[in-house]
Amino acid sequence: MSHRHAFALCADDFALSPAVTRGILEALAAGRLTATSAMTTQANWPEAASAFRALAPKADLGLHFNLTLGGPLGAMPSFAPTGAFPAMNSIVPAAWRGGLPRREIRDELRRQLDAFEQAYGAPPDYVDGHQHVHVLPGIADDLIAELSSRGLAGKCWLRDSADRPRRIFARGRHWGKALTVAGLARGFRAKARGAGFTLNDGFSGFSDFDAKGDHAGDFASFLRAPGARPLIMCHPGHVDDELARLDPVTDSREAELAFLLSDDFSRQLDAAGARLARLSEM
Repeated sequence: MSHRHAFALCADDFALSPAVTRGILEALAAGRLTATSAMTTQANWPEAASAFRALAPKADLGLHFNLTLGGPLGAMPSFAPTGAFPAMNSIVPAAWRGGLPRREIRDELRRQLDAFEQAYGAPPDYVDGHQHVHVLPGIADDLIAELSSRGLAGKCWLRDSADRPRRIFARGRHWGKALTVAGLARGFRAKARGAGFTLNDGFSGFSDFDAKGDHAGDFASFLRAPGARPLIMCHPGHVDDELARLDPVTDSREAELAFLLSDDFSRQLDAAGARLARLSEM
């Protein structure tokens, strides 16, 4: 096995809803994931944290910093005046023109990190962001500063949501989304490394969230053109009313979970000469 290329496979949106959590726990128990990113803004988080503990030796548990789904853990009068987070398409231009209320966002980051530690009893193994908000200008600076102030530089890793264009094009699928996010993340890697944080090297997993999509073909493409510490994101889970109320991505989660638990998934790894590993151990 040691000659195989190691990949971290991370399920986003842990604790988004009870059904999503249940699906991710099934994939973790089956050894089909090596990381999952938790949304500590959600009511399901304490229960999800408790359920993860039995699986902790198998996978990294991270904070999925959330500024776009549901609402914050505390008052954000400028950023979320109605108690609901704004849409990503309004956050991006504000971030690039320096128009975000950064103190409010950093206070919310602290609340989400505190909620992680209170429920799980330890800081996160890594941090990333829902819809990749963590890489945006201003937010990225405050994230790195807050984690550093907690003594987590060199202890927790950060997700670099960007990859090199030649790798993105070599995969042949979903390159539009991948290039867009790489553009948003410009400069993030240098800032994080400069502050002493480890990051993944290589990032894939973009999809169109089509329940009838070619999940096996997509996964085969994610394994192509890896970096030195490649990370693949995925969005498996079951569907419940809570998920349907909060997020448009529903049935594709069931299809992704079914693929992860299938023999086809193992065959894809074998065909690519790949194996799953925790990024914290790469």
